Amino acid sequence: MLLTALAWTRASQAQAPQVQVAASTPRTLAGRCGAANWVCVSQCIDISCVEKCLAKGCEEALVSLARCAQKSGCGPDDSACVARVCGKQCERTFEPAPPSPVTETPDPCADGSVGAGKVPAKMVGRWSLEAASLRPEEKARVVEGRGSPDAGVTVDGGVDAVADAMPRTDYERWLEVTPGGCFVLRSRLEDATLGRGNQLEVRRWGAFVVNEKKDTVELRTVSGQAVGPVCGKPRVISLEKGKFEQRTYSYEMTKDTLTLTAETPSSQTFQFRRQQPEQGQ
Repeated sequence: MLLTALAWTRASQAQAPQVQVAASTPRTLAGRCGAANWVCVSQCIDISCVEKCLAKGCEEALVSLARCAQKSGCGPDDSACVARVCGKQCERTFEPAPPSPVTETPDPCADGSVGAGKVPAKMVGRWSLEAASLRPEEKARVVEGRGSPDAGVTVDGGVDAVADAMPRTDYERWLEVTPGGCFVLRSRLEDATLGRGNQLEVRRWGAFVVNEKKDTVELRTVSGQAVGPVCGKPRVISLEKGKFEQRTYSYEMTKDTLTLTAETPSSQTFQFRRQQPEQGQ
């Protein structure tokens, strides 16, 4: 249930990975979750950042939606029933309400209009997030014993420092890079976060600019969308008017691993694993 999931994520923030959240704070529109939240989410790489993007008004609206689902009397797998009983509550939670005013762009790199030119062949492909490092202040919090048991509590009550944190099981993140220097960064948010029966794939895309002399890559975002079934109806939310930050990372490569380190004071590191073609289907 969503309430349980939200309680779990708040308790786990002490040891969860952190990244920079978009400069513009997501607005609260009558306690709804809207495009500003999804622009913020699109710039995240780890789940802790996503939770910050959904904080306050949006999170409260999701909790209210979860309460409706709990009281609906619907079976645990009966999403159609929940959509029918909690439809009005759901539409108050998300904006804009269906029907969606824009068309989905499933492959923004397909027509070659977005790109930065040729990139090293070894970087081309689809990469899934495997792990993210903790920021220094988060490591300190874990060592001081304020983390949850998942942070590494020993049998005698002590707390081990945790160098890395795995992505949450209900959160998927992957990066696609084309030979022409176009990237798409995708997050899949499921009903554990958005309420029963709701799913969104939040994606942003732009130019993937590689500097091989400095071993850096810049993600120059130009647009994005949030796509999926919400409130029992398909939805496409445009992020085109969002204010995206352009971020630079240093990189290291092995055959199957791409490691990006943010060129920020936190120097947070993200490890991606190459997906085989059948995994990306």
